[in-house]
Amino acid sequence: MHTTLISAPELQALLASRQPCRVFDCSFDLMQPGAGDQQYRQAHIAGAVRADLDRHLSAIKGAPDAASGGRHPLPSREQFALWLSSTGLVPGMQAVVYDRQGANYCGRLWWMLKWMGHEAVAVLDGGLQAWQSLGGAIDSLAAVASLAPDSTLGSEQKYPLAPALIGLVATKTIADQLGRASQCIVDARSAPRFRGEVEPLDPVAGHIPGALNRPFALNFDSEGKFKSAAALRQEFDQLLAGRDPASVVHHCGSGVSAVPNVIAMEIAGLGSAGLYAGSWSEWCSDASRPVAQG
Repeated sequence: MHTTLISAPELQALLASRQPCRVFDCSFDLMQPGAGDQQYRQAHIAGAVRADLDRHLSAIKGAPDAASGGRHPLPSREQFALWLSSTGLVPGMQAVVYDRQGANYCGRLWWMLKWMGHEAVAVLDGGLQAWQSLGGAIDSLAAVASLAPDSTLGSEQKYPLAPALIGLVATKTIADQLGRASQCIVDARSAPRFRGEVEPLDPVAGHIPGALNRPFALNFDSEGKFKSAAALRQEFDQLLAGRDPASVVHHCGSGVSAVPNVIAMEIAGLGSAGLYAGSWSEWCSDASRPVAQG
């Protein structure tokens, strides 16, 4: 079972073994939401299922059953289970997620599957680029196959809900614990956004008071693969400066690019940290919440 990362050679061997496996292409572009579908049509790992951030991995904004707020609200676990059922994924089956944007988006599905209680999910280290460098099988399609949730599925066919393997942190918890040693907030956005010098996506610039900044791109080497466990451990130890790793809550702009930091801490042997999925976009939506800059 692969539960954090899987290398391109390991994935090739897994697929050749014909063990049950489902591969998901999570390619996306925040500035051009349709670009991921186009990229999938042009080239994807043979047999990969399309998993789109907007259509499959987020709730409609304002949905009453959404599990978080922000620009990319989490769907309810029940709604997400319907989509998982439509992909053919079943409990215990190995899932592999990838994108071609430096693991910026595929981590979202990795985290959501852990949230559903699905342990056997791994990020393809190095993404589609690593697979292509290996000469792995590629498909292209004229149109993206529809994998919309089927509301007619019987309850026995729905992906079953199981206890979450990872922590989802709510805005109220962040606010209630603000400034306390029991909570260490780590912001994965770029340093200029964290400092409030620029803000291309949200209406307010700045960060949650007391947050530490670790841009998610710091987790990767020059080949786009996660750094070694030892290197990541050293970097997080330096960042946390004695703070308890169990107190860490990761966030970013909308709960997506924070996940590489979650994964990196697991690789480093620092345990499973919480995720504030609503992130800065949810926090800054209420003017009564404090904002820091600099």
